[in-house]
Amino acid sequence: MSQKIKNIVLTGASRGIGHATVKRFSSAGWRVITCSREGVPENCPWSDGMHDHVQIDLSSMDDIDKGSKDIIKKLDGNPLHALVNNAGISPKSPDNGRLDTINTSLDCWQQVFQVNFFAPMLLAKNLKETLAEGSGSIVNVTSIAGSRVHEFAGSAYATSKAALSALTREMAADFGPYGIRVNAIAPGEIKTDIISPESEKLIAPKIPLGRFGTPEEVAQTIYFLCSDMSHYLNGSEIHVNGGQHV
Repeated sequence: MSQKIKNIVLTGASRGIGHATVKRFSSAGWRVITCSREGVPENCPWSDGMHDHVQIDLSSMDDIDKGSKDIIKKLDGNPLHALVNNAGISPKSPDNGRLDTINTSLDCWQQVFQVNFFAPMLLAKNLKETLAEGSGSIVNVTSIAGSRVHEFAGSAYATSKAALSALTREMAADFGPYGIRVNAIAPGEIKTDIISPESEKLIAPKIPLGRFGTPEEVAQTIYFLCSDMSHYLNGSEIHVNGGQHV
């Protein structure tokens, strides 16, 4: 494989922001290695999807270590230029309600933090050497829920994203000397398949731009953070929410 081709590892690529991110980087000629708990579906739209996929259960420490080795093997000596930690979970109650600090079990807290917080850190540590070879960029996907109480996002999800935001700053300081930049994006309300028309009608008027964002708009910001246009950006968190956070 030519050294001119840039390589990115992306978790949570099957839908929404992750799916749009695959399309954005693929269109720019990047090789995208996707990671998820499931295998590649037979109707995968990407020509190299079957080959450039690593099955990793991010809730398992052992699986992350094994998956990291599989990623390095797939790179075949080529450097890694970007790691996007997009995968995340936000459990709901049996009636699809919000899980707050009172009704969330300890097991649920631990699972959410394992996937949303510990997995990004472990992947970055395991891939540090190949990221350094590529003067790479790490992008952690946090959330507007990490900085304010959200009517739909659960407490475990929100605090895990707040922790990931703080981790981004720590990682920026620790990985920077190796030539690796670490930044985060905090999406607000993004129009995906899981958004109901009712919630959009309720929340959109509160957003200064008056609408939900699109996965493509978030993917564009991720691409910016991984591109040469952001070479001196490190330890930042970009709010992609139409001004919802102000």
